[in-house]
Amino acid sequence: MRSVQATTSDPEWLPDTKSRYQGCLLGGAVGDALGAPVEFTSFANIIEQFGANGIQDFAPAYGRIGAITDDTQMTLFTAEGLVRAHVRGHLKGICDPPSVVHGAYLRWLRTQGEKPAKLDHEIEMDGWLVSVSTLWNRRCPGNTCLSALRDTRQLGQNAGNKSKGCGTVMRIAPVGLLRQDGVFELASRIAALTHGHPSGILAAGFLAELLKEINLGRSLSEALPMAKASLIEQDNHVEVLAAIERAEAAASSGDSSAVSAGKLGEGWIAEEALSIALFSALQERNFEHAVVTAVNHSGDSDSTGAIAGNICGLLYGVESIPERWLSRLEMREEIGQIADDLQAIVEGGLDIESEDTWRKYPGY
Repeated sequence: MRSVQATTSDPEWLPDTKSRYQGCLLGGAVGDALGAPVEFTSFANIIEQFGANGIQDFAPAYGRIGAITDDTQMTLFTAEGLVRAHVRGHLKGICDPPSVVHGAYLRWLRTQGEKPAKLDHEIEMDGWLVSVSTLWNRRCPGNTCLSALRDTRQLGQNAGNKSKGCGTVMRIAPVGLLRQDGVFELASRIAALTHGHPSGILAAGFLAELLKEINLGRSLSEALPMAKASLIEQDNHVEVLAAIERAEAAASSGDSSAVSAGKLGEGWIAEEALSIALFSALQERNFEHAVVTAVNHSGDSDSTGAIAGNICGLLYGVESIPERWLSRLEMREEIGQIADDLQAIVEGGLDIESEDTWRKYPGY
């Protein structure tokens, strides 16, 4: 195994496909778990609690070490919805993927002890993901996601709010792993299920497009202008583009305090969370340093850590994630399984005709 310092700019080392898929989803979960203990904590208090360098390792949250939050929960349900949409499209011949993902989010809502009050039919609690008992723990779910899902009248409908909270980008990584044309639009439609502000929607579309380009083998510096070009084609893109360019400028200047000093925001809104994660990935040359940078600030540390982990896990592969984190990560095996299943639908390795596949990912 090569050093975790290796990057995609090194032509002799590119993670294999399995490593990239595992790295992206497990990396996001690790960043989420690293930031979870300090979400809602000011940077001054982080320094007071953990020392001058801030939080550097897992700390207790939700009664354990390595606990994931709603960020990883919703990412997994995004992935489940995408696999179920693939199964349905293959076997039924017709499918609207955002509607299937919407159904997955409503199953997540049920795990949080709530349900849609206005939907005219029951959501089936089937498939393998809802059988994972850990997912039934409530981990500070976002109010916008909860309220939008509670108000669902039909699958695939857009949210009626004007929120641009980071709940759009923290869950969208599986869309970028599809490695196909149209991920910007698909991610935008999925984001719009819960958030109505263009910046929240377009930040999700941009991240999915960026991850798609990285997944095709491009470095971050190669993928960024391509994803920006897709963003610029969209109406109402100015706010998100400005946040991306602030991250690029801060990274180019070597401003190591950009995140901790709050110069890129606090991450509660989508474009700020994206900016902090991008800066962390651009400035640092390995997974560990990037996610540590991403969580040490006053604000939504678990979401910024999760997004940085998605990007850097995909760039550097699962081997780049310290084993001391992976070994203590909640739901490590289940996250790895769904990463493998996403890879399988992209590469044609999932046995669509199997009854076991339908039981695991029923296509409705």
